[in-house]
Amino acid sequence: MEQIRLVQDNLNTHTPGALYHVLPPEEAFQFAQLFELHHTPKKGSWLNMAEIEFAALAKQCLDRRIPDRDKLATETCAWARKRNKEDKTVNWHFTQTAAREKLQSRYPMLTD
Repeated sequence: MEQIRLVQDNLNTHTPGALYHVLPPEEAFQFAQLFELHHTPKKGSWLNMAEIEFAALAKQCLDRRIPDRDKLATETCAWARKRNKEDKTVNWHFTQTAAREKLQSRYPMLTD
């Protein structure tokens, strides 16, 4: 059976059980069988890194008219080769301390 690979974050609502809240049980079961679930890591997300790469691709390569699909494939492959050769990495600036300051309501300060 063919399945759909679904990449999602770790919210507690992102389960096959959620389908049963909006569909009849038989239909929910059929849909649940279609999905192969993959969750992003709980600490740090490779999905964020993929989003950063797509943003770089859009800004550095796709910021102009590209006449056809073949030219698009050529341009994006050339961009990817250059990006990989440069060994670009993600430089995270959002530290745990910065997160605690920005998200105080989510990270209560613990006292001894």
